[in-house]
Amino acid sequence: MAEKKRQRVVIAMSGGVDSSVAAALLLRQGFEVIGMTMCFGLREPAGKRPSCCGMQGIEDARRVAAGLGIRHYTLAMQKPLEEYVIRDFVRQYLAGRTPNPCVRCNQFVKFNALLAKAHSLGACYLATGHYARIAGSKGRLSLKKAKDRRKDQSYFLYRLNQGQLASALFPLGEYTKAQVRSIAEKLDLPVAHKPGSQEICFLPDQKNYRLFLSSRAGARIKPGQVIDGRGKPLGTHRGIAFYTIGQRQGLGIAAGAPLYITALDPRSNTITVGSRREALKKKFRIEDPHFIFALPKKRIVAGVRIRYNHSEALADIYPDAEGSVLVEFKRRQFAITPGQSAVFYDKDTVLGGGVIGEVLC
Repeated sequence: MAEKKRQRVVIAMSGGVDSSVAAALLLRQGFEVIGMTMCFGLREPAGKRPSCCGMQGIEDARRVAAGLGIRHYTLAMQKPLEEYVIRDFVRQYLAGRTPNPCVRCNQFVKFNALLAKAHSLGACYLATGHYARIAGSKGRLSLKKAKDRRKDQSYFLYRLNQGQLASALFPLGEYTKAQVRSIAEKLDLPVAHKPGSQEICFLPDQKNYRLFLSSRAGARIKPGQVIDGRGKPLGTHRGIAFYTIGQRQGLGIAAGAPLYITALDPRSNTITVGSRREALKKKFRIEDPHFIFALPKKRIVAGVRIRYNHSEALADIYPDAEGSVLVEFKRRQFAITPGQSAVFYDKDTVLGGGVIGEVLC
């Protein structure tokens, strides 16, 4: 009797412990596994190499793939990264907003360009090392939080549609980070003790996105006034692209009480500051909403996260008369930031989300 053909899966390998263990788990489950590392062609100044996606990450992925006995390829992805992620990153900061490049990378690069490459290789699935889960049946698939709530990355995946979810595998969804490290050690993977990274992979100097913005758009970043809520000048800023809502440090203003950024206005090139209380808001408009099933036709109540490290809070979500989506928290939240993603949850299930637009009150 002929041996049953194994399903083929491409695993996105960054050279880190998570994607490496994900590849090993897929092998254990009986898949034919192909490792794929995206190369973004990034400039890497000495001592400032990105921890993933750089040459060290590619080499680490190759070593892991060789140890597991799977094929490994490096795929040039400079064009989609530039087109869909980097240009938007710069454009949003210049507009006084704070983007989330990881959301766009998952939407346009991993689960679009890389998924298409996986399918071209005859793979049924694209797997990643994300901590998230998929449940349900084809046509009605749900995206869920990971078992390890501290590492849950469903926030970054909320824009996936039914077709992408049907082609996605998240092998780490049922594991904790400690369990993943333990598996890597037992398998003697060369990256078992490699530090994790939550930085933006395309920044050569990951601690300072301002240097990147200066190199890309320095001529368009100009100093301006820092004012209070009544319009009184308090000082000078270096350019609104270098600041974000809720920021307290780096304002260069001496005041009798802590001041936080409450608004950024690119038209007047001004930054408004105020007390922490003034940085608490509750209602905002959603741009480019995406729901995994359907846009709600009436008011619903859900847990909402307005950034990755935000503690989920209850809010009303409802369409307005103009066809857009409004979100209104039950209790005011600190630093609702245009450009960031608001993600909606029903307990551990992702309902959808969108980009935070105008903050209304």
